[in-house]
Amino acid sequence: MSDIIKSEGNDLVSLLHDSSGKLSMPKPFERDIFLFDTYVAGTSHIEGIDELAKHLNEDEHLSFFREPDNKYDKDAIVIKTSNGVKIGYVPQQDNAVFARLMDAGKLLFAKIGKIENIDSWVKISIKLYLHE
Repeated sequence: MSDIIKSEGNDLVSLLHDSSGKLSMPKPFERDIFLFDTYVAGTSHIEGIDELAKHLNEDEHLSFFREPDNKYDKDAIVIKTSNGVKIGYVPQQDNAVFARLMDAGKLLFAKIGKIENIDSWVKISIKLYLHE
């Protein structure tokens, strides 16, 4: 029976086992697909955004969370930092397709592009990605 798991080194059995003989399943192919350039909406409504913006960096990962019970927008997508701090929303004019993707179980996120102070508005440009 032990002959069944013996391997010549380049067959299927060897692909599924590491050098010690333990089963090692291959990892699925994953990639981040760039979808869209936009900005974080609603930053002027976030308390302390000026101070928070000082701690944000280019290419920082931002998480997206659906907010379907939002009374202003049923397609609302909240944007949070890696520490879970809310910094705003995906703009309403951009969020319908992305909300459908998230509702279908797709993982969307953003990376910070550029942070600018325009008068009293903190504009945070983002690049939106689909993780697949």
